[in-house]
Amino acid sequence: MTRRVLVLTHTGRPEAVAAAEEVLELLRRSDLEPVMLADEAADVTAAGTVSVAGPADALDGAELVIVLGGDGTILRAAELVRERPVPLLGVNLGHVGFLAESEREDLAEAVARVAARDYTVEERMTLDVTVTVRGQVVATSWALNEATVEKASRERMLELVTEVDGRPVSTIGCDGVVMATPTGSTAYAFSAGGPVVWPEVEALLMVPISAHALFARPLVVAPTSTLAVEVLTRTDGVGVLWCDGRRTVELPRGARIEVRRGAVPVHLARLVTGPFTDRLVAKFELPVAGWRGPGRR
Repeated sequence: MTRRVLVLTHTGRPEAVAAAEEVLELLRRSDLEPVMLADEAADVTAAGTVSVAGPADALDGAELVIVLGGDGTILRAAELVRERPVPLLGVNLGHVGFLAESEREDLAEAVARVAARDYTVEERMTLDVTVTVRGQVVATSWALNEATVEKASRERMLELVTEVDGRPVSTIGCDGVVMATPTGSTAYAFSAGGPVVWPEVEALLMVPISAHALFARPLVVAPTSTLAVEVLTRTDGVGVLWCDGRRTVELPRGARIEVRRGAVPVHLARLVTGPFTDRLVAKFELPVAGWRGPGRR
């Protein structure tokens, strides 16, 4: 039976096109059938006899998705595999690339590991997001990294009430609030001053952005909790909801945003079985000179 691998990339970048051409050839040599989306295949001159599919059927029979790009490209791929248990294997062509499993220079090894089925699959928690206005649901969405309530205009601060499990926590004037998964703890939540949460920890995060309040600390709550943010009717500004920086909903005064653990996880393929600590140090290039370790002199 033919093993199919979907290849996704950002064809607007020459280095991504070159990486796609290389991975297509590597897959063919490994007797794997590469598949590409029609619009991306049209931009890859070496696509050759690659199978072409539309978004609706691209995952049919696919064992894996190889994603060439940064975290933004991987988040786009997560949209495509939503509701399907097909794992994503990210090859970093960006900067930090925290969601990626491999680097550009290790592309050949990554394909060889796929061909040998020498990889594991992790489930990553997602978020389900509901927006209501005057008691009516006006939008639903989801996120792998974070759902963020932000001010829509630069000059106007938002006044919000944060809530956990149906109880108010604090009224704050701020630029916004990030509600994140452990996967998203190293993304926007990290930039806003939130904690780094190991992927194995089942939890939800709430991190205020540039808050003017006595109590505006990041919160880490149970995965069974419900986080909520209400846009106060007295606020001068209006807000916008961003899910993974890709899906957006306008938030009028009085809007309520509820975030829960998602019903459907995203699957990530893993080649490295080492501890998350090593990934954290490598991705952020943290200085560890002088470390001796347990039992060393």
